Amino acid sequence: MTEAHVFVIGILLAWLAGIRVYLTVFGVGLAGVMGWVDLPPALQATESWWVLGTSGALAIAEFFADKIPGVDSIWDLLQTLTRVPAGAFLAAATLSPNGELSTGVLAAGAGVALASHGLKAGTRALLNTSPEPASNWLASLAEDGLVIGGLALAVAHPWLALIVVLGASLVGALVVWLVWRMLWRGLKRLFAEPAVTNTHNSGDRSLPPAP
Repeated sequence: MTEAHVFVIGILLAWLAGIRVYLTVFGVGLAGVMGWVDLPPALQATESWWVLGTSGALAIAEFFADKIPGVDSIWDLLQTLTRVPAGAFLAAATLSPNGELSTGVLAAGAGVALASHGLKAGTRALLNTSPEPASNWLASLAEDGLVIGGLALAVAHPWLALIVVLGASLVGALVVWLVWRMLWRGLKRLFAEPAVTNTHNSGDRSLPPAP
């Protein structure tokens, strides 16, 4: 595997950590334990059963918490303290051949994880303005599938995985923003029409005839 491929995998893992940190850590550790990939020294800690058990349990908890409107935004806020450092670690550990973590790569990984985390949290905050829960479920399931698919493609086709994950994240956020904007404009028109009608009706009142 070339250095460019390893670099792309590091960036990809940091981005995925900003969306589903526990599922990403669990996927990396599982791939190492099953022998699907040879993890670099710094990432071999994810192969421990303690890390696998903890990340797996938290991934299940996140799966359900992320499906509840309102709770998902609170969860996203709390997970800022986890997703960004984990993204920094995953990127630096992937690019470290001897187990030493580079400060520059840590900073880059943290920036990538913060960007994807902000995009995810902002998108879900917009969806929470919708009165129905279906959009939250669909968005959350799409994020689950995106992370699983990105991890599956990471080793065999890292460039394709990065393009798919980044593209899907950006397109999804754009679609949500456009839909939210259309709904907001529709609500403004809906509330503006009664006000205009009431004003027009009040202006049409005729004075009583003079005695």
